[in-house]
Amino acid sequence: MSAVPRSQNRKAWLLASGLLLATAVLLLLGVAVGSTGFESVLNMQRDPQALQIVQEIRLPRTAGAWLAGALLGLAGAVAQGLFRNPLADPYLLGSASGASLGVALAMVLFGVSPLATHWLARIGLTGAAFIGAVLAVLLTLLLAKGVQHTLRLLLAGVVVGVVLGAVTSLMLLLTPDIMQAMQSFMLGSTAFVGWVACAVMASVLVACLLAAWAMSHVLDGLALGEATAQSLGLQLPQMRVALVGVLALATGTAVAQTGLIAFVGLAAPHLVRSVVKTTHGRLIVLSSLMGAVLLVSADILARWLIAPQELPVGVLTAVLGGGYLLWLMRRHTGRGAGL
Repeated sequence: MSAVPRSQNRKAWLLASGLLLATAVLLLLGVAVGSTGFESVLNMQRDPQALQIVQEIRLPRTAGAWLAGALLGLAGAVAQGLFRNPLADPYLLGSASGASLGVALAMVLFGVSPLATHWLARIGLTGAAFIGAVLAVLLTLLLAKGVQHTLRLLLAGVVVGVVLGAVTSLMLLLTPDIMQAMQSFMLGSTAFVGWVACAVMASVLVACLLAAWAMSHVLDGLALGEATAQSLGLQLPQMRVALVGVLALATGTAVAQTGLIAFVGLAAPHLVRSVVKTTHGRLIVLSSLMGAVLLVSADILARWLIAPQELPVGVLTAVLGGGYLLWLMRRHTGRGAGL
C-alpha cells in the first residue's frame, strides 16, 4: 500500500473517531437542553416529572435527531455516487414532495395534524408521509422507464418533485385550515420523535448501511464512468434498482419521522470529502456519522437559541447548509474549479 492511501486511511479513522466523540458529547448536551433548562437533569433523581421530561422527551428527541441525520447522510452519499453529481441530495427522486403530499392528504381526509400527540394520529401521519415518499419514487422510476439512464432518472425526479409540490400547494390553498399545521412538517421538526420512531429509524439505518456497504463497489465503478463500470462486469441495472431502493427507504423513513430537513444529506458527504478521499464504502459510513452530528447539533441550537421557545430545525439546517455551500462555491470559484 502506498503512503497516500495509508495517510487517507489514517484520516478516515481519525474522522470516524472524532465524529463518534462528538456524538457522545452532543447526546449528553441534548439531554440537558430544553425549555426547562438544566434543572430537569439536576432534579430528575427526586422529581418524577423531571425524570419523565428527560426519559420521554429529550432522550428520544436527541437520539431521533441523530438517527434521522444518519439516514439523510447515508442517502446523500448514495445519491451523489449514483448520479455522479456532487449536488445530488436525498430528495432528488421526488420523495420530499411525495411525503408532503401524503401528509396533506391525510390531514384533509382524516383531520389529523403534525402537532397531534395521540399515537394513532402520529402513526397515521408517519405512514402517510412514508407511503407518499415511496409512491413518488415509484412514479419517478415509471417516468424514467427504469434506472438504466441516470440523466433521465434525474430529470424525472425533478419533474415529479415540481408537480407534486404544486399539487400540495394547491391543496393548501383550497383547505387553508391545514396550512398552519403543515408548517411543522414542511419546516422540519424533531420535537415529536418518540422511542417507537427511534426504533424504526435504527432498524432501517442498520439495514440500509449494510445494503449500501455491500454495493459500494458499484458506486466506485460508476465514479470511473459508465463504460468502465460495465467493463468490470458489474450488473448495473440490478444494482441501480437496489441502490435506488436504499435511497428511497432511508429518505422516506427520515422524512416520515422528522419532516423536511434540508441540506443535511447534501452537505454531509461534502464535509467528509473535504477531509478525506476514500472509497464509497467508507464514505457512506462517514457521511452517516457526519449527517447525524450535523442534525443533532442543529437540533440543540434550535432548542437553545431562543429558549424557552425553539426554532424549526429545518430552517436552521437550511441557513447553515446554504451558507456552507455558498462558501464552498466561492472557494472553488476562486480556484477555477468546480464543486
